[in-house]
Amino acid sequence: MAEETIFSKIIRQEIPTPLLYQDDLVTAFSDIAPKAKVHILIVPNELIATANDIEAEHEQVIGRMYTVAKRLAKEQGIDQSGYRLIMNCNDHGGQEVYHIHLHLLGGEPLGPLLAK
Repeated sequence: MAEETIFSKIIRQEIPTPLLYQDDLVTAFSDIAPKAKVHILIVPNELIATANDIEAEHEQVIGRMYTVAKRLAKEQGIDQSGYRLIMNCNDHGGQEVYHIHLHLLGGEPLGPLLAK
């Protein structure tokens, strides 16, 4: 099993963080270093280290991450203007915390996906 992460502690509220959403499968909260006006992290309550570790048994939680993203985009008023959903995987993919998480970004034009 992967090592516990800061996200595990946020999910259990051992690190007090205002939660935007929480149920039995996922938890959502604002990113502490936002890259857009709206930057929310949607995290499975179960520690899954990387996208490479997602198995068929995780389909429900992965689906829930996306339906919660849709709900939060609407609550934040960015569902019509548009938003971006990103999940990074491993070092070259830009993953910093090894507990998968979906970035919900929006509230302003986000520009190209990659800048070279």
